Amino acid sequence: MAIDDRDYQEILSGLIRLHILHHAVEGELYGHWLIEELGRHGYRMSPGTLYPMLHALERKGFLISRTRGVGRRARRLYRATKKGRKALDLAKDSVSELFGELIRGK
Repeated sequence: MAIDDRDYQEILSGLIRLHILHHAVEGELYGHWLIEELGRHGYRMSPGTLYPMLHALERKGFLISRTRGVGRRARRLYRATKKGRKALDLAKDSVSELFGELIRGK
């Protein structure tokens, strides 16, 4: 089931940010790859939605980026900062507890 209903964007954006942090902790990522990866999880993201999210995470200190290549082949690569790793660790505990309540009924 694809998730693309704008009515749910505010709720789902937190989950998308966690996906971004998860992958940015694993290694460098770039926008087009992330759009495809999120698509495999049912999220339909446009560049106009994703890139402002990445830039905001960078401004807030959760991600850091570098540019690889030049001209039209330039690609901005993102990875998690120490703050981003800490945020993901904190979120894992909260997500685990929420999962227990939502799915397991505990």
